[in-house]
Amino acid sequence: MNNVKGLKCRECGALYQVSPIFFCEKCFGPLDVVYHYDRIKVDKKAIEKRSQNIWRYRELLPVDKEPELGLFTGFTPLVKADNLAKTLGVRELYIKYDGVNFPTLSFKDRLVAVAVSKALEFGFNVVACASTGNLANSVAAFASQASLQSYIFIPEDLELGKIVGTSVYKPRLVKVKGSYDDVNRLCTEIALKYNWAFVNINLRPFYSEGSKTFIFEVVEQLGWRAPQNIVVPVGGASLITKIWKGLKELKEVGLIDEIKTRLFAAQPEGCSPVVNALRDGTDRVRPVKPNTIAKSIAIGNPADGIYAVRSVRESNGKGESVSDEEIIEGIKLLAETEGIFTETAGGVVVAVAKKLIEKGVISEDEEVVLAITGNGLKTQEVVSEQLENAKVIDAKLESFEEVLRTW
Repeated sequence: MNNVKGLKCRECGALYQVSPIFFCEKCFGPLDVVYHYDRIKVDKKAIEKRSQNIWRYRELLPVDKEPELGLFTGFTPLVKADNLAKTLGVRELYIKYDGVNFPTLSFKDRLVAVAVSKALEFGFNVVACASTGNLANSVAAFASQASLQSYIFIPEDLELGKIVGTSVYKPRLVKVKGSYDDVNRLCTEIALKYNWAFVNINLRPFYSEGSKTFIFEVVEQLGWRAPQNIVVPVGGASLITKIWKGLKELKEVGLIDEIKTRLFAAQPEGCSPVVNALRDGTDRVRPVKPNTIAKSIAIGNPADGIYAVRSVRESNGKGESVSDEEIIEGIKLLAETEGIFTETAGGVVVAVAKKLIEKGVISEDEEVVLAITGNGLKTQEVVSEQLENAKVIDAKLESFEEVLRTW
């Protein structure tokens, strides 16, 4: 299974052997997994016969041993969303819905399955993370499956659903006063002192590779072709960066013939450093102080921000942001047209897609895929006060018919 060539610095190109490191000793640039692509021999029919999980693309994942985790993770639905397409005025629209991913209902399960598998290979006894919620759920769950101790660090104002969805696995959960960026800075210090596997810090090169399976599945589910357009929520910016890398790898190993995909970065107005850089025409991603209801992507200083900007620009895509009110409307629109309840990041994606179509950036005769990465059951408080209250009646037919006349 091992096709990994090593870890390569994204800035200076220095190559390192596989180990739990995450920055270049020469220039402090981030490290990325690179593969011996010339050795990879796999065809579509062989993949289609494999189990429907993330490991069906194992030749392009950085795990050496036969995986024991994530055997039910991935291969989530690609829903052809005709009702939403008609409402938004676009020819064809698909929802890639990771809100039903296993085991914790978000796309983070893909990344953590890879990261914890790699932590076991490295011999770690403790896994940890800095998180805005979904990652906390996933690390705690996979740590339980692997019988590892886990330490989870979160901002103190996180939604209750995500706190409960983490605590139930009995990790050592720490609330940090401040934003996610404050949590991440603290965790980087801890990672440099303690011999723990921080999945999104010292294991980040391996962890982020799990994101590629999202686009691998989209391509396979579209009949082995790359989508015309894809709208992606951007927080730390790993997903959109790895979607671009994943498409290139599929072409490199001969699984697709061409890439004509445009990437669109979707962020809330209250935290849009990547969109700001794209609008300003610069690679410089200026940190911002988050102020948005979309807490799962409220990362003011995204680790992969510059690479997200480059990926979007290389694909001839764009960035767009939306207000908190538009996010709520996006959540409700997806639910009312397609019966899919997404969390706030998904509301951002739907609202941004609506705006891009209205502006003609995505034209009415095109196809678009929306990356819906989490489940609305985790952030119910965001929309609960925006919904119509249930009618209360006596258990009598005349009481029901009295209410019926008011609808």
